[in-house]
Amino acid sequence: MSHSRISRRLALLLVSLIAGLAQAQTLRWSSQGDMQTTDPHSQNEVMTNSLNNQVYEALTRRMKDLSMGPSLATEWTQATPLIWRFKLRPGVKFHDGTPFTADDVVFSMQRLRDPNSPHRVYANAVGIPKAVDPLTVIFTLDKPNPILPEMLGNLYIMSRRWSEQNRVTRPLDFKNREESYASQNANGTGPFMLVSRQPGVKTVFKRNPNWWGKFEGNLQEFVFMPISNDATRTAALISGEIDFVIDPPPRDLARLRTLPQLKVLDGEENRLVYVGMDQSRDKLLYANVPGDKNPFKDVRVRRALYHAIDIEAIKSKLMSGYSVPTGGLTSSPRGGYNDPKVETRLPYDLTQARKLLAEAGYPDGFEVTMDCPNNRYINDERICIALASMWAQIKVKVKVNALPRTLFFPKAEKFDTSLYLAGWGGGSTDAEVMLTPVLRNRGEQGVGVSNYGGSVNNEGDALAAASTIETDPKKREGLVKAALQSFREQVNIIPLHRQVIPWAMRREVSIPHSPNNFASMDWVTISK
Repeated sequence: MSHSRISRRLALLLVSLIAGLAQAQTLRWSSQGDMQTTDPHSQNEVMTNSLNNQVYEALTRRMKDLSMGPSLATEWTQATPLIWRFKLRPGVKFHDGTPFTADDVVFSMQRLRDPNSPHRVYANAVGIPKAVDPLTVIFTLDKPNPILPEMLGNLYIMSRRWSEQNRVTRPLDFKNREESYASQNANGTGPFMLVSRQPGVKTVFKRNPNWWGKFEGNLQEFVFMPISNDATRTAALISGEIDFVIDPPPRDLARLRTLPQLKVLDGEENRLVYVGMDQSRDKLLYANVPGDKNPFKDVRVRRALYHAIDIEAIKSKLMSGYSVPTGGLTSSPRGGYNDPKVETRLPYDLTQARKLLAEAGYPDGFEVTMDCPNNRYINDERICIALASMWAQIKVKVKVNALPRTLFFPKAEKFDTSLYLAGWGGGSTDAEVMLTPVLRNRGEQGVGVSNYGGSVNNEGDALAAASTIETDPKKREGLVKAALQSFREQVNIIPLHRQVIPWAMRREVSIPHSPNNFASMDWVTISK
């Protein structure tokens, strides 16, 4: 063999080795809080959904531009206003080797409709599935659903066989701290496979070599390691112990942007951060109120709390500008059709706040406890402390009860709260994803499932219900705006802001930023 041929072969071998090394990459990812469970149907929370989304897939998938594209379904048609037909992707297998079929879709939708699942509000809205053949499913609805493909993108498909073998045919009851095999084990069809899970410490995922899709990135594995302390998380990123932080503290961002080994990507998140109040009980659970009443049943009190919030101070002093104050009640302005009327806030006005409290019979205020997550939203505990300080100026004394997300959400889901901070959003910008689970009256089939305050607004509820099934775009726009206006007038929740989400990462890491705050690992490349 000639010297030149040997040189060429060595060169090709070297290129191949370098390419192999480039592919054999591990991403170390951190956040202030952990995912709550690997059961994809038992919690509806962004970090839990984001990590489960690497393992489990739905019939449809949100693309980089947030449009809906094919995933486990390759195509779909609407045969009639109440019948949708989905063709399933052939040749797909679960991580344990079991073939994916229409039977798994039918099973998963039944599991998702279980009372333990907060996703049941969407599962019920997409109708009843029936397997026509192994690769065809028909969904039959009892009323039209204009955004059915969007809703299906939130509903992950599990293996019937695996679920039955491991006795997890129902979602675990997370709010009552139930554990099951699905708590720390998973078997999806997605691009990554769960290797091991140590709650609160680390969760390891590896690439699925048999995934039906095409990897755009070169990750072979990623490790999720929650670090609750802001300073420690930032230090780990700077030192190179971790590669990616999805929630860097706003106060550290100016410094992070100056470091040559790091980069920061910014974008407004589709998520509304808001205050909720118990409006259902005659007497608050955690309060000291003259006459043992529930002041939050009075719209004047709710308005008073709203008027007492200096939202610009929160934006500048707490959020370092990384928030967009709003009076809107949707995760994105697009949910209200970008109408300024549904985005306008009540003004900061302490005089008006005090007047309203006096008119409602509380000139000297009252005392109440506010439940607040301390590792879910940007500066969540600090926001609650700031709100308590602001409300003290109108003599409403607030004790902040800060909890990790694993305790806060079960407490809220049991409606065991008098006053709370929460957020809502995700991939969809449609008003429906806020109206039905959060704003509407609690009802059947998951309606109002996340209305933790139990607010009742019959006018808004009726308008929202009508918008849910209206297929004419202009009529639906009118109904949505009218519903939002009704909820705004009654101050059933107090909107604060939409978060601006900065993602901080090592310079060699490439991750497409997304308004739904999902980091899709199959799109990630590490260049070193």
